[in-house]
Amino acid sequence: MKRIVGISLGSSSRDHVVTVDLKGEQFKIERIGTDGDMNKMIDIIRDLDGKVDAFGLGGMDLYIYAVDRRYEFRDARRISRAAQKTPIVDGSGLKNTLERRSIEQLMEDTDLFDQTKKVLLMSAMDRLGMAQAFEKAGCIMTYGDLLYVLNVPIPLHSLTALAAIARVFAPLVGQLPFTMIYPTGSKQTSTKPRYVRYFMENDIIAGDFHFIHRYMPANLPGKTIVTNTVTSSDVEFLKERGVKTLITTTPEMQGRSFGTNVMEALLVCLAGGKEELSEAHYYQLLEELDLKPRIIQLQ
Repeated sequence: MKRIVGISLGSSSRDHVVTVDLKGEQFKIERIGTDGDMNKMIDIIRDLDGKVDAFGLGGMDLYIYAVDRRYEFRDARRISRAAQKTPIVDGSGLKNTLERRSIEQLMEDTDLFDQTKKVLLMSAMDRLGMAQAFEKAGCIMTYGDLLYVLNVPIPLHSLTALAAIARVFAPLVGQLPFTMIYPTGSKQTSTKPRYVRYFMENDIIAGDFHFIHRYMPANLPGKTIVTNTVTSSDVEFLKERGVKTLITTTPEMQGRSFGTNVMEALLVCLAGGKEELSEAHYYQLLEELDLKPRIIQLQ
């Protein structure tokens, strides 16, 4: 049995363990949260290095993307270097393939985009593939990178504008402590509404669930959420707040969907343990596994 461990900067209350069978192999998939403690992440990775088959780096990204450029997070690089033997991935490979493919599948298989939709994507630099797929679907976009990452009251409405802004801000953001720009630890379990009008003005709220949960208003009646990592309690939370439809780009595994970092680690294992796969290889594996978005009607 192969073992995949997601080490997350997030809350330990969301920890989970499942065993799945894929292509004739068994995989034990674990998620370990460190409640915002980066040094604990490093200690766990060092302790398990060489003893597990792949790590997923959760609750943070190694890189962010701005259309034509990639920018590194200093904190994430420091943590990833603790893995000397076991491959470690942050999910960016799947964000650019699985999530792009998921939106395309929704276009083909559902009526979600039959009418033009207005979409708030919490951070396009975190999910460039999803952003490009929404634009391809004809959606009217609001990108919340300045609103929700930097708390600057300026919405962006095109990837061209995002790229221009990113060239100025991204190199600086990458040097900041990650806890300053992303909800970690206890912040993942509490809500602090920010720029509520953009939640209410859009039909679809998309992106990282912790960004959505942290900054959403008390109620989102009739909205569609497109995200990834949700537990059964998260599903109930969204239902209570009036969300109409929940779509996850990663599949359900025994009561929850895991993050793209864990799913990417799973694909790396299936491919033989290489640290990074090509985009074509990711698409090939996704086709073989026939992964589809999970759609839950909450109301």
